[in-house]
Amino acid sequence: MNLMQIIDMILHVDKSLGLVIQQYGTLAYVFLFAIVFCETGLVLLPFLPGDSLLFIGGAFSATGAMNFWILMALLLVAAIGGNTLNYWIGGAVGHRAFTRDYRWLDKAALMRTHAFYEKHGGKTIILSRFIPVVRTFAPFVAGASDMNFSKFQLFNVTGAFVWVVGLVTGGYFFGNTPGIQEHLNTIVLVGIGAAIVPLAIGALWKFVHKRVAN
Repeated sequence: MNLMQIIDMILHVDKSLGLVIQQYGTLAYVFLFAIVFCETGLVLLPFLPGDSLLFIGGAFSATGAMNFWILMALLLVAAIGGNTLNYWIGGAVGHRAFTRDYRWLDKAALMRTHAFYEKHGGKTIILSRFIPVVRTFAPFVAGASDMNFSKFQLFNVTGAFVWVVGLVTGGYFFGNTPGIQEHLNTIVLVGIGAAIVPLAIGALWKFVHKRVAN
């Protein structure tokens, strides 16, 4: 297998997971752990598969090709650990922005972002788990905005649990149903919409109520 084939397998591991399991056996667990950890932990790798990988992993667990509980535990550790690393990286970079004056940086906007994460960061961390690319950058921005670490970890663990358990379990029960895998992205988007719409309505209600009160 040449380098390009390896890269293609990594980028499309959600579609080639069966081959990975067949060729590498138990090392497939390490492979999936590394991909989820890197996607959530390194801002340079937001293009790695996430949602579909968890779902397909659950589907293979249903066939007996992977152990459901081992897979679940490893992916939870990877998701929580990846976000934590990303938070620390953001904190290491962001602290310089708070203490130094850069002409290209709007420091007032940075402070507003910090305040936003202190007030609304929890919802952002949880919901971002289901949004590709955003889930890679959300913990980095939280760290750069100096979001309280304990608060971040509370929502980090909650979001990881909902994301991993939800998708792996969904894959276990429905992943081998004809038509489900082909429409996985649509299903995920519908789920995101169901979570975001109530929050948007609540925010709109508060805005209108404030305007009327003034």
